[in-house]
Amino acid sequence: MSTDLKPLDAPTPRVQGSSVRLGDRIFSSLTRGAGIFVLVLMAAIGAFLVWKAIPAFQNNTGNFFTTQEWFPDANPPFFGIAALAFGTAVSSVIAMIIAVPIAIGTALFIAFFASRRASTSLGFVIDVLAAVPSIIYGLWGLQVLMNHMEGITRWLNDYLGFIPIFNNEIGIYTKSIFIASVVLAIMILPTISALSREVFLQVPRDHREASLALGATRWEMIRMAVLPFGRPGVISATMLGLGRALGETIAVALILSAAFEINWHITEPGGNTFAANIALKWNEAGPIGLSALVASGLILFIITLVVNMIARAIIAKHKEFSGANS
Repeated sequence: MSTDLKPLDAPTPRVQGSSVRLGDRIFSSLTRGAGIFVLVLMAAIGAFLVWKAIPAFQNNTGNFFTTQEWFPDANPPFFGIAALAFGTAVSSVIAMIIAVPIAIGTALFIAFFASRRASTSLGFVIDVLAAVPSIIYGLWGLQVLMNHMEGITRWLNDYLGFIPIFNNEIGIYTKSIFIASVVLAIMILPTISALSREVFLQVPRDHREASLALGATRWEMIRMAVLPFGRPGVISATMLGLGRALGETIAVALILSAAFEINWHITEPGGNTFAANIALKWNEAGPIGLSALVASGLILFIITLVVNMIARAIIAKHKEFSGANS
């Protein structure tokens, strides 16, 4: 009688030629179909935008990329996206400069410095703020924030007016890109903070405890163990916030005065963005005007795709924690 018994926990050898289980095949097919559906949907959206934008490109007598004026329903049509691209880029960049450091600092405080009760309460508040509709932020910015921003903008003009972007030559401090950027920053801050907090909480405990065991302070532990590990997730959260800032409509439309000019003085009234212009002009636009608005939406669509592709490339470069710190 043979005593060569197989241990109970030994893995069962895979039979050559055995078929994959039905559940695995179904799940694989569903996930593949979902990925293909997303690609087809994006291609369909792009094709629709291009098709609807063709009349605007054919009838425009101005340079679509360098003209600041917006008269698509004039005879002849004369319009361009220079002012819209400038307003969209500047407001989004300023919003990111304000929001990202505060959001990451808030996430680190909730994850590693606050008490359990405080972190739970603050995390709940951040999650709720991330779900607030943009029109609420816009109304709050118009009715409350704008009235309290005059002191800050005056201070910027008085003490930093030698920097062109802070110089205000007309003495009016409302309806500016700077105020719209602050509203955008407040709007995207909870989203970035909530996602970054979840990323930081996923850092393996062994990594943190190893840093502390070697004599690192709490900040050194965060700098050497937490931030490198969470870099891809923080980049994803930041790009998600940037995407919301680029495509924000109502909140920006309520704040800006919708002027079609490139004005580097961000504390002066004026400025416009792609999304806000589409929302404000859609109901009053004629056939060529509608096509021009779709054309501007096509440019915003391309910008968003490029931003996400850059983000994915950065994430792919830094996704390996051990590779980044070896």
